[in-house]
Amino acid sequence: MAVPSNSNASSFFFILMDFPGLESAHCWTAIPICLIYGLSLLGNITIMYIVKSVHSLHTPMYLFLSMLSVADLGLSVSTLPSMAAVFLLGQRKVGAATCFAQLFFIHTFSVIESAVLLAMAFDRCVAIREPLRYATILTTQRIGAIGLAVVTRSAALHLPLPVLLGRLQFQPMNALSHSYCVHPDVVRLARSSTLVNSGFGLFVMLSTLGTDAVLILLSYVLILKTVLSIASNAGRLKAFNTCISHICAVLLFYTPLVSLSMIHRFGKKRLPAQVYMLLSYLHFLVPPMLNPIVYSIKTKEIRVRILKVFHLKKL
Repeated sequence: MAVPSNSNASSFFFILMDFPGLESAHCWTAIPICLIYGLSLLGNITIMYIVKSVHSLHTPMYLFLSMLSVADLGLSVSTLPSMAAVFLLGQRKVGAATCFAQLFFIHTFSVIESAVLLAMAFDRCVAIREPLRYATILTTQRIGAIGLAVVTRSAALHLPLPVLLGRLQFQPMNALSHSYCVHPDVVRLARSSTLVNSGFGLFVMLSTLGTDAVLILLSYVLILKTVLSIASNAGRLKAFNTCISHICAVLLFYTPLVSLSMIHRFGKKRLPAQVYMLLSYLHFLVPPMLNPIVYSIKTKEIRVRILKVFHLKKL
């Protein structure tokens, strides 16, 4: 029997899923999961600490990098509770209210990360196209305003999701496709009309992730145009080299997302469930782990400070 839409959200549950075929191997699947979370937390906290404690790094590029670390940290913390419950404790039942809260934070921090990547693209565009006006365009006050706008937009657009989901009818227990709650997966299990939820979800996705991706692409078109106008090859290489870390971060974030969208639209019925689940994990787990590593390798100032923090000598 379906649960009435006006019932208490704590009266029904969702069942979280682990990797198909590996249900009995929690001890082995928990090892890489714990390693990924450990590296994500350590890397992003280190980046945030270094940028905060070193006054010379209080520049637009590094302030945006610290924002990216906050978004990555928030995304990791949002998925961690249910992932730990499934892979470490074998606990797969989650209450509806908890599930709705988790999907709100997952989607909010995901959109925050997308917006920060857009802000970083704008930063690189200004630095390359208007180097003499860079400091006057991207002041500390404007960076703060950008950060506030990013958080406000993401939270405001996703606040209606739990409310809209609470209006739907669900079976008392519903099996999700992942070990965490995301909006499309929960909507799929509804027993009542999901037209409003699906329409609003599509609007949020297009107005955030879709718009951000287009503007990032436009920024790099302008950057490429400017770089190609530089006379010397050394100058072109130096200018473009400042964008490598950001390009890697964009690819890490958007490649699994675009792949998931393509599979969901064209090949979901033709591919094993493991492929769809793996891409989903790559989208939510890998960028928070690899972004600090990429920026530590490609950014000399961050790399030197990390070596000093851990009392290591540069060989």
